[in-house]
Amino acid sequence: MTHSHTHENPHAGQGSVLLDIGGDVGALVVTMPASMLGEEVEVVTGREAPGHHRPHVAVVPRPAAGGSVPSLVFPELLEGSYALVPKGTDDVRLVVDVRGGEVTTASWPS
Repeated sequence: MTHSHTHENPHAGQGSVLLDIGGDVGALVVTMPASMLGEEVEVVTGREAPGHHRPHVAVVPRPAAGGSVPSLVFPELLEGSYALVPKGTDDVRLVVDVRGGEVTTASWPS
């Protein structure tokens, strides 16, 4: 028996991202190492119930002045503190505080 796999959206993240922020909702943009292109990263608040689905996004090259920059974008996050982990792990690699109505920027540690 053969299985065929389809991607949710093979062109997701290949360009601009619409951010819907305001009030208590902010966004997060993280500059990533090129070695992580294609990897997925989850956000964790510590308030999730066991087995709860964690929001995740892929690291993709995004247009920037002079070329492209590997990055990830979480376009809508409630104001608060978030831990970022490689998908499927609990290995906290970065902790950020997102403020409502703002775009928080960070860099993934080397």
